[in-house]
Parts: sequence; structure tokens; C-alpha cells
Amino acid sequence: MQKTEKYSLVWFRNDLRTIDNTVLTEASKQAEKVIGLYCFDPRHFEKNRFGFKKIEKYRAQFLIETIHNLKAQLEALNIDLLVYHDFPENAIPKICEAHQITDIYIQNEWTQEEVDTENAVKAQTTHINWHHIYNQFLYHPEDINFDISKTPQVFTVFRKKLEKYIDIREESRITKQSQNNRIENNTSIPSLSELGFADFKSHPNSAFPFKGGETEAINRLNDYFFNTKKLGFYKKTRNGLVGVDYSSKFSPWLANGSISARTIYWKVKQFEKEHFKNQSTYWLIFELIWRDYFKYVSLKHGNQIFKLEGILQKDYEWSTNQNQIQKWINGETQSDFVNANMIELKETGWMSNRGRQNVASYFAKELELDWRIGASYFESLLLDYDVHSNYGNWMYVAGVGNDPRDRKFNVQLQAERYDANGRFRNIWLQPSLFN
Repeated sequence: MQKTEKYSLVWFRNDLRTIDNTVLTEASKQAEKVIGLYCFDPRHFEKNRFGFKKIEKYRAQFLIETIHNLKAQLEALNIDLLVYHDFPENAIPKICEAHQITDIYIQNEWTQEEVDTENAVKAQTTHINWHHIYNQFLYHPEDINFDISKTPQVFTVFRKKLEKYIDIREESRITKQSQNNRIENNTSIPSLSELGFADFKSHPNSAFPFKGGETEAINRLNDYFFNTKKLGFYKKTRNGLVGVDYSSKFSPWLANGSISARTIYWKVKQFEKEHFKNQSTYWLIFELIWRDYFKYVSLKHGNQIFKLEGILQKDYEWSTNQNQIQKWINGETQSDFVNANMIELKETGWMSNRGRQNVASYFAKELELDWRIGASYFESLLLDYDVHSNYGNWMYVAGVGNDPRDRKFNVQLQAERYDANGRFRNIWLQPSLFN
């Protein structure tokens, strides 16, 4: 059957890839002509109520690299990517008019800021058909065996309900569009300085020395899985603190959608078939299920994940002592282990999973500071900031989320266990490293 000739717009947000991008696949199936769009929203580079820019320089640079790569990947498919440093509610109505857009395809988002921005665009484009597509899960919401409102309070229950009973969907595929899909594209990708940042060099000791974009993500996956087979040791090394290979480092690309959870899942399955299957290969999938879990928690509880009392509605006394907050940010607390991790974050935009649990627990449980401030600082700095995982994890360690045991980390014991020889602390607590 002949496709109807119509123009569709794919509005990219946190799905910045061409491989296994269901939004892009659906748009290309339904429409004769497909145009891509990405907006560098000025709101993301402004300070929020806690005094942090939503996106600081590390995430900004990673995002710029990602969009350059996405543009190139789309061009290879004969799809143009229009890029604007503007509010979507300003840019999108003009594009719709200029290119007679009838349909907009987007990844389904449900957190407040994304929904507000979407609604602002909808108010300006009343004649458009909108297509919201779930595009960021391992377990698709239409496939799970419980209502989202009944998402279990405990991760283990969630995992056991799904992993043996629900199949993971195959990756979606897109075919190259015809040459006449191309349009005139005079837009340009903003530079770091145009977003309000000075140029910087990556820290020589960064545990994440990689660039943004789908190409880099796939290269890393192939290297970590098939070239070095480091995947086979993941469970033993994942609590590491130093170096590039103690963990997969997929999370920054997953966070902005440069790679999908399904792509990683099916590559693990390929590895198991071609090489071997062990606890480590399973554990990488286990971590992808954790990522899904926080997305379902967020779907179930909505804006409650951003509130001080969290999803447990716990009424604790929280402080907003600016002096203590700044000491935590600057790595000047009474714990050298916390300090080393915080300096690593400040200098690189990266921190290990083990480090995050410790510094967050110290912030919320030891200093008893408003956990949302810590979460907001992480949002600003972390290369792999993901709204659901960030706020889910912060609630968890603050005792207002999904931890049934309400644990507090003993940072001294953690340092002795995970940095026994002091190697990690020595790297980040040497003043000579910082100029």
C-alpha cells in the first residue's frame, strides 16, 4: 500500500540515536518525509532554585558531541536534523509552518518539566497529530504483567515478576530514506561558549574519557564486550573506583539515549552465545533492570519523587546549612573518602556507583541535609544524569524511597573495604593535580 505523502517531525530529546529508536522507526514507516529536530533549551543552562545550572559544562560538552554524531548518523539515512538554541515552543511552531508538518513523533516522557515544555509546544500547534512512544525501557510498559500503579515497592519483587516471564522486544530497525527526503538545513549546533561555558580539557585521571554520541557508545560496547571481554569480569570489578574498565561506563550514553537498553541486552545475549555466560554477564542485565525499576517508580509516583518527604511520605528534619553544603561540594568534609569522590565529580563530571552511594548517604544521613539539594547538584554535574535513576537513588539513600532497610553507609568502613591501599584517595586529594 502506498504511503500517504505527509511531513512528520521527530522531536529528539533523550533518545539521541538511530539504532533501536522506535520513535524514528515509526515516523519513517508512517510518513513519506521525515525531519529531525533537537532544541538546546535555554532553560537547561540556567540556575535552578538550589543555585545550580541544570546542565553544567561536562554534560553540555557531551551533549554537543552527541548531537554532532546524531546529525551525521541521520544524514547517512537521508534525514536532516534541525538544531536550535531556542525554546521548543518558539522553534517548533515555525518549523511546522515552514514544512507543513502534520505529525510530531516523540519519546514518551512523564516528568513535570518535560510535560510542561511539551504542553507549551502543543498550545502553539493545535493542528498537529502527536505520537507519544515509549522508547527508553528494557521491559516495555505494554508487556509487563502488572499495572504500573501496582509497581512493587521493593526492587527484588519487581525483578522476579519480570525477568523469567517477560520477553525483551527485538530492536527496531530503520531503513535509509530516499534522497528527496532531504531539506535545506541552515541550522547549526551551538558551541560550548554559545551555551555560556568556557572551553576546558578533560582531566587526565578521568574514569570516563569518552565522547558523546551513538558511534562512541557502540565502540565502547564492542570493546568492553568483544575485544577485551571485560564483560566477563563485570560483577567482580563493578565496585571499583579507579580507571576506565572497572565498569561498563554505558550510563552516560544510556542517559541521553545514544544507546538503548535493548541494544545492550541483545549484545549481552550475543556474547553469551559466542563466548560464555556467567554471573557477570547476568549482572549487567541485572543493572539494566534496576534502571527500568526507577523509571516505573517514577511512572507510578509522578512528582512525589521530587518532594522532600519522597514516596514514603517520611517526615524527617532536614537542614539547608550552606556552609555544610559547600564543604560537601568542595570535598572539605571530615571524610577523606567522601572528599575524594566529590573532587572527582567536580573535576570530571563522573563518579563511581560506590562513590555515589557513599557521598549521598553522608549528605542525607550524616549531615542530615535536604537530599534534593544533593540530587540537584548531581543533576548539574553528572555526565550520566537520568531523572528517574537520580531521584530514585537519592530517595533510596535518604530513607524516603524504595530501601526497605533504610541503611546508612559507614564511609570509613567503605573506604577501608573499597580503597584499602588509598590509591583512589591519593589521586584526588593531591593538590598538585589541580591548577
